[in-house]
Amino acid sequence: MEAPYPSNETDRLAALYALGVLDTEAEKDFDDIVALASHVCGVPMSLVSLVDTDRQWFKARIGTDLTETPRELSFCAHAILGKDLLVVPDTHRDARFADNPAVRTGEGIRFYAGAPLITSDGFALGTLCVVDSEPRHLEVEQFQALRALAGQVTAQLELRRYAVTLANTTARLQELERRKDELTALVGGELKPSLRLMDAYLEGLGRTGHHDPELADLVGHASAAHVRGMRDLLDHLLSLAGAGAGNESLHMRQIDLTRLTQRAVEAVRPIAATKQIWILNQAGGPALPIVADPVRLEQVLMQLLFAAVKYTPSGGRVRVGTEIESGPTLRLDDMDMPGDARPDLFPHLYYGAIANPSEATGPDRGLAVAKRILDAHHATVALSDRPGDGTSLHVVFPFAEREGDRELMRV
Repeated sequence: MEAPYPSNETDRLAALYALGVLDTEAEKDFDDIVALASHVCGVPMSLVSLVDTDRQWFKARIGTDLTETPRELSFCAHAILGKDLLVVPDTHRDARFADNPAVRTGEGIRFYAGAPLITSDGFALGTLCVVDSEPRHLEVEQFQALRALAGQVTAQLELRRYAVTLANTTARLQELERRKDELTALVGGELKPSLRLMDAYLEGLGRTGHHDPELADLVGHASAAHVRGMRDLLDHLLSLAGAGAGNESLHMRQIDLTRLTQRAVEAVRPIAATKQIWILNQAGGPALPIVADPVRLEQVLMQLLFAAVKYTPSGGRVRVGTEIESGPTLRLDDMDMPGDARPDLFPHLYYGAIANPSEATGPDRGLAVAKRILDAHHATVALSDRPGDGTSLHVVFPFAEREGDRELMRV
């Protein structure tokens, strides 16, 4: 049975295309997620599937060589109609899928579970799904992990888009700064006499009603000579006003870093549980007001926590807290384990997010993107690694300016 189109299909596709992800190369960040989903759910196949107009395309895959399939045969086209997991324990017993060619083949699909990839604006782009050729049931913990991993996929897709937007905005501002002296000279030099002539002519015309042909001729010649300069000035002012003010810019407001950190911890905890990694949440102190984009910053914190979980051996410990250092601070400690076992987080954070964040295109691209978003929040990042203590990451934000006794805005 072919799935109907969502009621918001036009806007959903616009949100998908805005990400610029379709038909891009494979990336290890997403490959790691499908590998973990396959392992957690005990199935041979897992996919990051994005539902296009007439196809589903796989950004990441394990257990298949296919890169896309027709939308009319897609299980994920059904999954994006809801807001939660679509689970099909046995496709032979489900009227929607029993006649699907992918089910009727010898080693066809008998089990499917897909978690929708829902953007912060509420659009379902596709799914993170797991597939098996045998009927099966998943445990509650596996469902929770699948939902959490789907959240990681969506967060990484959105953060990449925002990082590109921030880079473009920075480039525009640098170009405007480069032209500032040139335009200052234009306004203060060439245009000023012309504007004085125009002002004198209009002032006399308005005061006496008398048309001065000689002055009007001078105004005409001066204006014609500097039309291009005036146009450049207007373009410059419009560009300056529009830089960073589009729909893709960060939406900054006063928030509570402590509460935001708690939410990020709870979002990643189900994934940590699948590796028997203990997350010690010490972000329970007083409110720490900062100015930030709550959606993007929460996605960044989730990305950092997920990296700690991904690069820590099973049975490890991750400690998260908020405190005051030189400003409101997030502290992430990836702690050493007994028997000299060490997490592998430090080199990924250092080379991916600290040393060359603009050049990271491989396995740590997600960390490089997170660093660029933190830079846009004017946050300072400090990283250390000591045998016996483990890796410690401190992210320090500027203090939010309080206006009297105004109550802290809640996230």
